[in-house]
Amino acid sequence: MDRFYSLGHSSIDFHFKQTPRDFVVEEIPLYEFSGEGEHLVLFVRKKGISTLELVSMIAKYLGIQNREIGYAGLKDKHAMTKQYISLHKKHEAKMDEFEHEDIKILSKTYHNNKIRIGHLTGNRFYIKLKKVNPTSAQKIDEALKNIAKFGMPNFFGYQRFGTDGNNHIDGKKIAKGEKKERNPKIKKLLISAYQSHLFNLWLSRRLEINTLVQNFDTKELGSLLNIPESELIKMKAQKHPFKLISGDIMEHYPYGRLFDFDASEHDFKRFNEKDISVTGLLCGKKAKLSSDIARTIEKEFDDEINADGARRYAWVYPEGVEGRFKNQEAQYELNFSLPKGSYATVLLEEIAKRKLFEKKERIDE
Repeated sequence: MDRFYSLGHSSIDFHFKQTPRDFVVEEIPLYEFSGEGEHLVLFVRKKGISTLELVSMIAKYLGIQNREIGYAGLKDKHAMTKQYISLHKKHEAKMDEFEHEDIKILSKTYHNNKIRIGHLTGNRFYIKLKKVNPTSAQKIDEALKNIAKFGMPNFFGYQRFGTDGNNHIDGKKIAKGEKKERNPKIKKLLISAYQSHLFNLWLSRRLEINTLVQNFDTKELGSLLNIPESELIKMKAQKHPFKLISGDIMEHYPYGRLFDFDASEHDFKRFNEKDISVTGLLCGKKAKLSSDIARTIEKEFDDEINADGARRYAWVYPEGVEGRFKNQEAQYELNFSLPKGSYATVLLEEIAKRKLFEKKERIDE
C-alpha cells in the first residue's frame, strides 16, 4: 500500500540532505534534574557520532562498562545532537578533562537516579531545507500552519525498518515461530519492526478513508467503503482532518489512560483541543482492541504473534512550529518539537507529500 498523507496540497519541491549543519536535535528531558545526588548528569553536544559510539568513547576513556552510562534515547549519527547522559559522580574530575573535537560537554548537574531509556519528553528540531523557491515556500508556510493547528499522523519513520527497509519481513517470521533468533535484543527489534509495519499500513488506510470521506458524497461512498451511511454522515461533519470512527480507542495526551471513544460532543471537543488523541494497534498479546467499525478496519492489520502488543498514538501534536524562508539563499528553516517516539522525517515527508529518504540513509527519532 502506498503511504497516504494528511495534507491536501500537491507535492512540494525542495532538497534536504541530513548533515550536522542542516539537522539539529535537542533532547527534552522527562523531568527537571534535582541538582544533587550520586549521579553526574552531562548535557552533551555531538556531531557525526551516534549515541552508542558516544557512550563507548566515554566508557573507554573512563575505563568502565558501557552499561554504567545512562541515556534516554538514541540520537542520529548524521546530525548535530544534544542529549543528556549520566554516570557516577566519582568520574566528575576526569570528565572535566575530557576532550574530543566532535564532542562538547555543554553543562553538568546532578541527580538521584541514573537516566534510563525513555526518560525524555521528546526532542526539539532545527532543520534547513534547500533549493526552495517562493512558491514552494508559501506552500510550506501553509503546511506548517495546518500541522501546528491540527497535528499530524504518527507514522513510524523508514529508519525503523533497517538499512534495507525489510526488517519487518524477518520480524514476521520470528514472531510467528517460522524463524529463530537467539539474540534477544535483535529478536525484539525485528518483531517491533513487523508491528510497526502493520501500524503504518493501518494508519495509511485510515488516512485514505479520510480523503475519500472529504472528497465524495455519502451516497457515492457506499460503493467505496464498507461503512454505514449513518457513520459516514457523522465523519463528514467532523472538522478535524482525522475522522474518528465508532469503536476507536482514545488516549489522554501527551500521556494517560486508554478509553473507548463514545462519539460524544465532549470527546470531539477534547480531540480538537489536543487533550486526547486516537490510537492505533501494535499487534500482539495483552493489547486493547478497538470495537465496532473501527475494529473492522483494524482487523485487516492485526496478527496473532508471540509478542506483547500495545497501542500507539496515531495522531500527534508538534509544538513550537516555526518556519522562515530565506529568499536570497533559497532556503527554508524549520523549528518544531515532537513527543518521544515520533519522527522528524515523517513531518518532513508530510510537508513534501512525497518520499524524501532512501532506505540506506538514517535519521533517528
